[in-house]
Amino acid sequence: MNKLNRERQAQVIAAPVEGNSIRAIERMTGVAKHTISELIKEAGIACADYQDRTLGNLKCKRVQVDEIWQLVDAKEKNVPAEKEGQFGFGDIWTWVAIDADTKLVPSFMTGNRDARSGRIFVDDLASRLASRVQLTSDGLKVYLEAVEGAFGCAIDYAMLIKTYESSQEETRYSPAVCTRCESKRVMGNPDPKHISASYSERQNLTMRMQIRRFTRLTSAISKKVENHAYYIALHYMHYNFCRIHTTLSAALKGGAASK
Repeated sequence: MNKLNRERQAQVIAAPVEGNSIRAIERMTGVAKHTISELIKEAGIACADYQDRTLGNLKCKRVQVDEIWQLVDAKEKNVPAEKEGQFGFGDIWTWVAIDADTKLVPSFMTGNRDARSGRIFVDDLASRLASRVQLTSDGLKVYLEAVEGAFGCAIDYAMLIKTYESSQEETRYSPAVCTRCESKRVMGNPDPKHISASYSERQNLTMRMQIRRFTRLTSAISKKVENHAYYIALHYMHYNFCRIHTTLSAALKGGAASK
């Protein structure tokens, strides 16, 4: 890896954020698989550290949070007995917060879908915000205690609870059908017009499209949870600081035209 010049390194790093696997990057660039893995590891650590230091005192007004599922090493039912219950084997969840106005992702975390991970995630989100926000989550109950513990009463918080009805085949190969959507005020005075999970759910789709290891029904899963986390950190570094979001660029063009 040290023998690669900056241009080659940039070529390698640009490939995974566009949804390419390590094998594909190897074919595209001619760089060895081990070198690619080590470069992504170093870049992932640097990206996570930079965002942890930089994303603070944020003046967000409306934030949406959600969790997205993936697996590491093997499906939950296929995890060997000696590894059952160990973090990083089987089901794993990525918690993501997104600013509904700027599309910035101020906080993301890999963990379980439990109360402990929920508290860590929401505490981290709260520490990065400069003022009171309106927060929307899904109906996951762990958010209730986590939000109260992190924000106290200084938040306008609502849940958007969706009910789905689908067959097993639809669940595997197409989105489930939403049969009911209920908004529930939990704390403060959230504006009903902005109780929405549209951006957080769209962010889940972005992850599945841009991170190869989130592609469903393939063998592109991570074998180690650390590698999974490196890809996510690299993805959000590109998403937050490099990628030009279509909705924002369209708004800027519209503002320029009006002048």
